[in-house]
Amino acid sequence: MIKIEIKEGENIERALKRYKRKHRNVQIMQNLRESRYFTKPSVKRRREVQKAEYIQGLRDAENV
Repeated sequence: MIKIEIKEGENIERALKRYKRKHRNVQIMQNLRESRYFTKPSVKRRREVQKAEYIQGLRDAENV
């Protein structure tokens, strides 16, 4: 569970922004969406490899 402590005199908008950032970093919604359906381990591994290839391609293009 995500807890946000509001400091004395802190704007509610700022606290809400901190909450949203924490929520995004924890990836709660992404985990919920992933666990909605069963995915075979081979499919998970294939996606991981594709993502790694994509990121490596971006890094290679940046270094050229």
